[in-house]
Amino acid sequence: MRLLVTRPVPDGERTAAQLRALGHDVVVAALLRVETVDLELADEAYAAVVMTSANAARAVAGYPQRHRLMSLPVFTVGRRTAEAARAVGFADIHSADGDKHDLAPLLAAVGADKPLLYLAGEDRSGDLPAGRLPVRTVVAYRAVKAERFPPAVAAALAAGKFDGVLHFSARSAQAYLDCAARAGILGAALAPAHFCLSAQVAAPLAAAGVGQIKVSPRPDEAAIVGLVNST
Repeated sequence: MRLLVTRPVPDGERTAAQLRALGHDVVVAALLRVETVDLELADEAYAAVVMTSANAARAVAGYPQRHRLMSLPVFTVGRRTAEAARAVGFADIHSADGDKHDLAPLLAAVGADKPLLYLAGEDRSGDLPAGRLPVRTVVAYRAVKAERFPPAVAAALAAGKFDGVLHFSARSAQAYLDCAARAGILGAALAPAHFCLSAQVAAPLAAAGVGQIKVSPRPDEAAIVGLVNST
């Protein structure tokens, strides 16, 4: 299949490489640009660090006082975020291997005498499901939506040359729709099969009238790549 991956770099390139290895023709058009935000941490002790995106770990890499955090246990939403945390120097890492809500059972085992430090994105869907545990939410990164498709991608979409489009966040799915509307090709952009990381990611596309939506059985890269390859 000829596929369009809308995921930000570097993750989008990694996904594309996996799909190409399976024989697919893949174009990457990052519809979100991730920017790190200077961390502003209060002068207090934390029980653990929580990350629901690898972008949070990448933000820590540039934090001048990251030594304050390296000795803390880290709870991540999935394996990729865990790998990113390990790459920047964390050692005690616990992965939920799912989505944000799968973190709750892991966090329940953390003592409540100190708050959790949740390194979050500027735009996020809801709060951390931490039960009665105190949480300090600190913005570590922001995702900026692209205003337009690259010209070659817009032309290929208009000509119906993509069999499928991969979406990894609701925000990038909305950016896809917005770019298509600005280019005057919304109808053509809705026509391919749309592979989504979760039902939440698929929601903007369903509301826009996409006919072919395929939701990954698990919210991780391996599962969505497997879904594409089995189609």
